[in-house]
Amino acid sequence: MPKSELVVPSAATPGASGCVVEVTPASAGWRYVGFQAYRLKPGERLESETGSDECCLVLLSGKADIRTSAQRWDDVGERMSVFEPKPPYSAYVPSGDRFGVEALTEVELAVCRAPGKGTYPARLIVPADVGVEIRGQGLTERIVRNILPEGEPADSLLVVEVYTPGGHWSSYPPHKHDEDRLPDESLLEETYYHRIEPAHGFAVQRVYTDDRSLDETITVRDGDVVLVPRGYHPVGAPAGYDVYYLNVMAGPVRTWKFHNDPDHEWIMQGWSRPVAAGGKNGGDSR
Repeated sequence: MPKSELVVPSAATPGASGCVVEVTPASAGWRYVGFQAYRLKPGERLESETGSDECCLVLLSGKADIRTSAQRWDDVGERMSVFEPKPPYSAYVPSGDRFGVEALTEVELAVCRAPGKGTYPARLIVPADVGVEIRGQGLTERIVRNILPEGEPADSLLVVEVYTPGGHWSSYPPHKHDEDRLPDESLLEETYYHRIEPAHGFAVQRVYTDDRSLDETITVRDGDVVLVPRGYHPVGAPAGYDVYYLNVMAGPVRTWKFHNDPDHEWIMQGWSRPVAAGGKNGGDSR
């Protein structure tokens, strides 16, 4: 896949709806994951039907009123930047529903989509509901916030955010989840929505397969979305530039079972902190 097809750049100016970047299954050439990021000014509103998708609305920054057909949550939000050391507020909205978001301050909102079955009702996900953990050791250490992990109810979606300090690596050692061969590995499409601090910096993401039929090293700018249709996908944060990304994953089975690149798995041998089980080899490399 050419590099241009792996990166969806953010618009410099929001569109009429406030959208700055959008990925659909049709535009990505896959089946499950959809993603939009919006920037709203105070008083601006976003209205949408969920249709056949379930949605996770992640209030990346700012405060807003959020409603669905049966629920309303007022004055939601706490952090004013994705780089503040706290989890976000989010809302789960099932398929066959609708949602409205009205910005009370400047708002950055992510809308994560995947096929739904209408199994679970709409609910607010507050920061206390978000599991926070440190993964990796040394220059692979990063902070992971599990917004909608597989232990929480949803039909398809898995949503997580990661903060990687400058000079560190994440999604490391490199791992993949592109084969439907449970219980060892699950097939999951994935998007990475990147933010960089300071914003004029960059990150590096490599996406590659064992046979190198896909092997791209990408310069990631602030606001870019990187598509991971298959293969390993580590991220590097250059010295001086902190990197945030929001991951959206979905596939035929809602479970995250990954396979580490055997060439690089040795990096975990010297880690003193226990690593969480999650893949074939027991290492947790988000």
